[in-house]
Amino acid sequence: HKSYGPVPALIGTSFDLHAGEFVGLLGPNGAGKSTLFQIMTGLVAADKGQVELFGMTHRENRSGILSRVGVVFQARSVDLDMSVTENLRFHGRLFGLARTQLVDRIDQVLGQFGLFDLSKRKVRQLSGGQQRKVEIARAMLNDPALLIMDEPSAGLDTPSRRILVQDIRDLTKDKDVSVLWATHLVDEVDLADRVIILRQGQVIADGTPAELCATAKTDDLTTAYTILSGDQGAD
Repeated sequence: HKSYGPVPALIGTSFDLHAGEFVGLLGPNGAGKSTLFQIMTGLVAADKGQVELFGMTHRENRSGILSRVGVVFQARSVDLDMSVTENLRFHGRLFGLARTQLVDRIDQVLGQFGLFDLSKRKVRQLSGGQQRKVEIARAMLNDPALLIMDEPSAGLDTPSRRILVQDIRDLTKDKDVSVLWATHLVDEVDLADRVIILRQGQVIADGTPAELCATAKTDDLTTAYTILSGDQGAD
């Protein structure tokens, strides 16, 4: 539960995540997705209830949780005037990675996201899709077990969005990373293992895309989302 003054942002929001699972969190703007992520990462405290990650709560072991979580925020959070490698090195130090470990991890994520040839360029010289890859690479520096992504495709064109979704899907398979992907664009999560629909701070549906379609009596996830959520502006 979380409210801002008299306005409720989350009302009894509850769900589970499993290892190696790609979960889409669907909801219109104002549904409470960003507030949920802020609570999950310990940036904001819940008014009631708690988040348990890896058997721990933020009150018990906040640093232990954050050491196993990677976060990609909706707003750009890399330094545009630093090179790709400089950004990764800076954030790796914030993660507390030792020098030799950091060098190895930077090489690994550069290769993983096809950024080797761009590593010396300033981030502002990159395309929107490439900048997003830098942010995801940064979030993967600490080899997280859970990757939390808040509207990660914001500002990207359709081909770039599709490539980004596929890259993250591959990540769950290759690295057994759990992904919670928040979006209001249904096509980004139509191949998710599970989809959670959030409306006005409440979970109103939680299941596989096929299950949600069956509940809504349709074979199209976008239509199912519109029916279940009442969001007539769904893409």
